[in-house]
Amino acid sequence: MSQRSCLSVILAAGEGTRMKSALPKVLHQIAGLPMVAHVVKAAESAGANGQALVIGHGADEMRNAAAKFAPKAETFVQEKRLGTAHAVLAARDAISKGYDDVLVMFGDTPLIDSDALTAARLKLAEGAAVVVIGFRTPNPTGYGRLIEKGGKLIAIREEKDCSDEEKRITFCNAGMMAVAGGQALKLLDAVGNKNAKGEYYLTDIVEIAGGQGLDVVATEASFENALGINNRAELAEAEGIWQRRRRRQAMLSGVTLIAPETVFFSHDTEIGADTIVEPNVWFGPGVKIATGAKIHAFSHIEGATVASNCDVGPFARLRTGADLKQKAKVGNFCEVKQAVIEEGAKVNHLTYIGDARVGAGANIGAGTITCNYDGYSKFFTDIGEGAFIGSNSSLVAPLSIGKGGYIASGSIITESVPDDALAFGRARQRTLPGKGKELRVRFASAAAAKKK
Repeated sequence: MSQRSCLSVILAAGEGTRMKSALPKVLHQIAGLPMVAHVVKAAESAGANGQALVIGHGADEMRNAAAKFAPKAETFVQEKRLGTAHAVLAARDAISKGYDDVLVMFGDTPLIDSDALTAARLKLAEGAAVVVIGFRTPNPTGYGRLIEKGGKLIAIREEKDCSDEEKRITFCNAGMMAVAGGQALKLLDAVGNKNAKGEYYLTDIVEIAGGQGLDVVATEASFENALGINNRAELAEAEGIWQRRRRRQAMLSGVTLIAPETVFFSHDTEIGADTIVEPNVWFGPGVKIATGAKIHAFSHIEGATVASNCDVGPFARLRTGADLKQKAKVGNFCEVKQAVIEEGAKVNHLTYIGDARVGAGANIGAGTITCNYDGYSKFFTDIGEGAFIGSNSSLVAPLSIGKGGYIASGSIITESVPDDALAFGRARQRTLPGKGKELRVRFASAAAAKKK
């Protein structure tokens, strides 16, 4: 099996009008990744070493997107929509390269998993020419039925063509199939269009192959594997299924999710064992959490790296480029972007750290901000090891605070501070006895005058 070459042909040319969107349907996302990219990943996990994307609507947009999630894929345009077999034949040049196995898949079935595809490929390795992936459901209404006889698949019958007995069959067509590479073009070219719509149906190759004495079988996958997305409601349903799968996987890997249904992962989230995640946490793309971290409630994390035994939140936001080293802490209502928080450093409350480095063991007081942007360019702030930044300080970059530096609360710091120095950057306080009472009388008189 491991030595067999495999091509995945993914049909992604549909307009998806029911999505009510200018974006091609298959580029709508599940867990931060286009649904067609989920299909590509499943095929790759099942051993597909060649990829062919059949595109149509939004071809340029599809090519641009595919360059990111499937850079090695060949794209083929289906100029006219004349049925599923016609769509597969758009990738004739790829199919003709002589792959052992050809997987035919759909770009709008993002929940297909590699196990279902591997099972189909195993049947090809055992000698089958066509393998259809099916699923069972207690309510098969609307689905094509898989008609079997003697352990072989003899037909796929659309419901409108089923006899009363066939309508009781609960084994249904998921649409995806695997075809022996040596037979694929011959079978596809034999498909005709003598039907009400004048289209070329991929399902016809089942009876064509059977008529040629070739083995045709069906394998069974879960209903979720076959779930196709046609509208936003189904997109949300698929997102929910994907999240439930991922949450279970995380918990079985040693992650504690206190309220699993409120935690949302992205397709590439990495999270280590013994991490505790409190309720209502969002992991955007590009997040890596090491072992033993604690992510408190209502935190939003994307594009960030969190080392072991860090403490994040509650209500923390880690943006792209946030890099927390071991035992660092980013507390409530803090935001970190493009910044390294070194080992044991603390950013506790109501603070913004952007384009910066906070040295090991440093303490950042409440209300501190790094002023990193002048409206045109970004500038860097370097805070040394063991430094103490008093509450409500503004650090105007570019700036360096030396090792052990001490910034007095309420300071605006515009010049670099040497090691172990104390810096003030605030106006001297003046106290005027009785002035407060005088102001209250004046303000009260003015307010009363406005009411007359």
